[in-house]
Amino acid sequence: MQTETLASHLGIEKRLRHLVGEAIKDYAMITEGDRVMVCLSGGKDSYSLLDILRTLQKKAPVQFSLVAVNLDQKQPDYPADILPRYLEQLGIEYHILERDTYSVVKENIPAGKTMCSLCSRLRRGILYGFAEKIGATKIALGHHCEDLLETLFLNMFYAGKLKTMPPKLRSDDGKHILIRPLAYCPEPLIAQFAESRQFPIIPCNLCGSQENLQRKVIKKMLQQWESATPGRLDQILRSLKNVVPSHLADTQLFGFADLVPMSESESSLCSDSPLR
Repeated sequence: MQTETLASHLGIEKRLRHLVGEAIKDYAMITEGDRVMVCLSGGKDSYSLLDILRTLQKKAPVQFSLVAVNLDQKQPDYPADILPRYLEQLGIEYHILERDTYSVVKENIPAGKTMCSLCSRLRRGILYGFAEKIGATKIALGHHCEDLLETLFLNMFYAGKLKTMPPKLRSDDGKHILIRPLAYCPEPLIAQFAESRQFPIIPCNLCGSQENLQRKVIKKMLQQWESATPGRLDQILRSLKNVVPSHLADTQLFGFADLVPMSESESSLCSDSPLR
């Protein structure tokens, strides 16, 4: 039984490594000499991201360095000793930033309202500034496949936009490159990996504990889809990489106004093409 368990754990890790490596390659996320700042929240996703990147670092065809950064937002009962102890044991360069964003969020967001937006903006500003300070060339975030898909449908349903978290992004100020190496990784696989590694998980008291969030509704919907039709989420993810602007409706992406019928000679060249 112990041998079977070990084999299962190794299989999970191998699958994650493959998916992360594939995403890194597809989007040129990490290149020679990069200093990658891994944002570590204490959740299963960021722990897994750091772990997999450390493994890939030893085998990658390019040389890059890793630095783990955690933002202690001064939430009540936050176990501030867990991450430093874990990172000390790893022997990796790390920094713990202490900023009381929790009080700022509480003071500015009415009771019962979603805190995520303001919390995210504050956190992003602090991390961007620190990345510049330490000379990080890439900022690695732990968003996984379901995060991308949830954001896609959130934007569609509530903002009327067809967009999501891209695997690689330049920040609005143009100074930073954000990467999401877990973009191809399904959340259940990450959860299994985190459990097998027994990471010291730190719960989030700000966003994860808030009920009735729009994201939770979308998450439940996607889970129901996947349960009813296994593989559906993977197909939706594939669609994000297979966009056909001429078959959507955005005039900024395709020149619909310039469409005219083909001449007879042009039409004959396409006569053997399949109908679309």
